[in-house]
Amino acid sequence: MGYKLRYLIFFILDSCIVLSAIFISYWLLHPTLSVYYDKVIVLSALTLLVSHHIAAYIFQLYTRIWSVATVRELLIIVYAVTISVAAASILQQIINSDIYFRVMTVTWMLHIIMIGGSRFLLRLLNDRESFRHAPDSKRILIVGAGQAGTMLAKNLKNAQNQESYAVGFVDDDVNKTHLKVMGLPVWGSTKEIKRIVKAKGIDEIIIAVPSLGKKGVQSIYQECSKIDVTVKIMPKIEDVMTGKVAVNDMREVEINDLLGRDEVKLDMIAISGKLTGKVILVTGAGGSIGSEICRQVMKFQPRKLILLGHGENSIYTIHMELSGKIGKDIELVPVIADIQDRERIFEIVQHYQPDVIYHAAAHKHVPLMEYNPREAMKNNIFGTKNVAEAAHEYGVGNFVMISTDKAVNPPNVMGATKRVAEMVVQNLAKTSSTKFAAVRFGNVLGSRGSVIPLFKKQIAGGGPVTVTHQDMTRYFMTIPEASRLVLQAGTLGGNGEIFVLDMGEPVKIVDLARNLIQLSGLEDEIKIEFTGLRSGEKMFEELLNEEEIQEEHIFPGIHIGRVNVLETSSLYELLDCIKYMPEEELKATLLGVANNKLVEMSL
Repeated sequence: MGYKLRYLIFFILDSCIVLSAIFISYWLLHPTLSVYYDKVIVLSALTLLVSHHIAAYIFQLYTRIWSVATVRELLIIVYAVTISVAAASILQQIINSDIYFRVMTVTWMLHIIMIGGSRFLLRLLNDRESFRHAPDSKRILIVGAGQAGTMLAKNLKNAQNQESYAVGFVDDDVNKTHLKVMGLPVWGSTKEIKRIVKAKGIDEIIIAVPSLGKKGVQSIYQECSKIDVTVKIMPKIEDVMTGKVAVNDMREVEINDLLGRDEVKLDMIAISGKLTGKVILVTGAGGSIGSEICRQVMKFQPRKLILLGHGENSIYTIHMELSGKIGKDIELVPVIADIQDRERIFEIVQHYQPDVIYHAAAHKHVPLMEYNPREAMKNNIFGTKNVAEAAHEYGVGNFVMISTDKAVNPPNVMGATKRVAEMVVQNLAKTSSTKFAAVRFGNVLGSRGSVIPLFKKQIAGGGPVTVTHQDMTRYFMTIPEASRLVLQAGTLGGNGEIFVLDMGEPVKIVDLARNLIQLSGLEDEIKIEFTGLRSGEKMFEELLNEEEIQEEHIFPGIHIGRVNVLETSSLYELLDCIKYMPEEELKATLLGVANNKLVEMSL
């Protein structure tokens, strides 16, 4: 229906209601009198008509979509009717020195009932359509009967596509139990989900509690995993309000949601002071951590971002991705270089004069480095030494090295080389004007070499999912969280500190595997097999050893470790010797130094 036709229909309808209501009121109160001979009533009717249309114009009664009207629209009708009745009453007082209070009161009520009723009839017809569900429509149970849950229920109800519809809520607020929200019952608490799903024939559960946190999501998911039902999460309210996503854009529960720990929120304002308008260099920019650091850095509008990496394909990929997002004031520079090439690294740092270097390039795969200890040494130790000394030589403002929890009491070559690399950085920090720091974190979900891609591949192949040991635990964090921690570390210190994220409780790898299998809906098809510890693996990882731990946080959620540093002369003596050691001796030497054990070295 066009706007003009719609306006005309409402105009004629309201005119009929307004003109007739006062005569009906007078007749109801005085059924034996002839209402048409009372000039005051006739003039009052005309006044009601004129004043009503003026009020209707002011309150835009004819331009509203009444099929989705709410209580607010009803109040607007009340305001318009009250104004028109008040105008007619004033006219009666002027003409007759008296007001027909009883007649005008009934008229006021009839106006609201008839005008409001005509509008909400449209709402009723619209709602009637929403009650019709296809036989195969999914029955939705909403977790959370608050603002988010109510918004979701309303949107599901009004959705044009009726593939699914809400049938009820669960909420842990006992005051809501047995009440109704949007006409839907609150059946009980989240602990009763299993019973409710079976009793009510639920096909899908949607979590709509923005404040729930990951521990809450994990708890609910554990309840839902006992039954055959899909679990989804509603987007954050702020994302809905800012238009990033629609209310109905549900997503499946992801493995990130089941870690039992909320992401640490870092001070992005302090970080911006280090990055905005500056020249930033990221080594290993094509890797999972390095590329995310680049994405995070881009948010702060650096003047120039140098993407340094050894693999041309990975650097090409991140360069093309960021090229589509940069503003005209940001320059992206892809650089192919090997951090083991000292001359090349010095040349790059001298040429571009970066203000900050984030050193993410490293060999990180534990079993592979056990087979290739010399490559681990060359890349992780001497590659780091090259980049760090170039930063010192050319006066780079800040240098942040990405380390690992495997550098703590390492039983493997990879962890030992990262610990020795930390020592290189810490020794430079003693005398350099460059502010050096290192960041340790645990396993990063979705990064290359992490267990999640491996588990997904095994599940896609029909299983089994292989776990080394049923008691093995690891700390986990997300790639964006890890990258933000690196940026934060650049603002907190500069004297060779080692920063560690408070990562909560460690997660059992076997539990991670089970959760991922459940998310895939293949609990009955995919089995878990235990293969035993691989060479160099630890059963439990640590972020700091006992001597390094400081209880106080330097920043909410971030510890700073007191780490023993090898004397400069001893360190460089070590570096001179290990270049030429046989592999077995090299392993023993690196592990001895990294674990603070004295080892004899022959020059």
